[in-house]
Amino acid sequence: MNDSFSLIICTYLRPKALITLLNSVSKQALYPNEILIIDGSHNDETKIILEKNKFKNLKYYKVDEANRGLTKQRNFGVNLVSKASEIVCFLDDDIVLTQDYFKNLINTYKIYSNALAVGGYIENEVVWEKASDLKNANVFCFDGWSRKESSRFKLRKKFGLQPDTPPGFLPTFAHGRSIGFLPPTGKSYKVEQIMGGVSSYKKEVFNTLTFSTYFEGYGLYEDTDFSLRVAKLGSLYVNTNARLSHFHDASGRPNKFKYGKMVVRNGWYVWRVKYSNPNFKSKFKWNATVLLLIAIRCSNVFTTNSKMEALTESMGRLVGWLSLLFNKPKIES
Repeated sequence: MNDSFSLIICTYLRPKALITLLNSVSKQALYPNEILIIDGSHNDETKIILEKNKFKNLKYYKVDEANRGLTKQRNFGVNLVSKASEIVCFLDDDIVLTQDYFKNLINTYKIYSNALAVGGYIENEVVWEKASDLKNANVFCFDGWSRKESSRFKLRKKFGLQPDTPPGFLPTFAHGRSIGFLPPTGKSYKVEQIMGGVSSYKKEVFNTLTFSTYFEGYGLYEDTDFSLRVAKLGSLYVNTNARLSHFHDASGRPNKFKYGKMVVRNGWYVWRVKYSNPNFKSKFKWNATVLLLIAIRCSNVFTTNSKMEALTESMGRLVGWLSLLFNKPKIES
């Protein structure tokens, strides 16, 4: 394969963050053959700032209401990709890349010829150390490295609800360990989930699959859904040498009640994408984990300064769980 690739950045009301990202793209050792900005903003601030800041190979598109929303904007962008491109990359608009990000990401496809998708690695969210005490309940250990174990995973272990798969794979009752539980070893790990905001795919994938429009607006867990469907066709990897930082810009995010509801309903959806007919034990553990996580989030009302956010998200999660009793999402084929 050659090094021809396209970069799609779907953005919404984050003009300053977008420019910070594009400045890091401009310094890449391997530069995209085209950059497609798919803007779902209700104003023209992104368009104006891009007119003042020029970037090589950049094309700007403003979408209408019918194509607004993360998955819709991604599908819109895929349809515009150059025929010459072999790889399609996606980045969230609040990312900053290390200089060799694309070089290491694209090289993964040359090392693993069976790869249909390769994800990047966020390096600024977790502190890892070389593992020293593998029996320490306060740390999570993987491949010779350790990170602090969160209180929620400690509690889940006490209740027998710990994940039954390694990081990057969906447990039989969902609620697994994300890519953030893979250590910065410099290795590429085979997975079945990659993060959508730091992802790439062989263009041929889009001959068969599109991003699901079930995930409206913010699109929580849309990446898990798409990854699981790609994994049915071939192999996915995360290259921990393809590094970047994620700064979680608050602009354009849903309110906490809506977010909490999405956590539960979208979580149920992606669970059933892989396990369409789970057994009773898996169903029990999925529901038990949801209720435990609601209780933990409720406790944050008393343990954090963001009391109202904790309360509204907890209520959203509870409403989302109760809604599944009479209105389950329909899984798209």
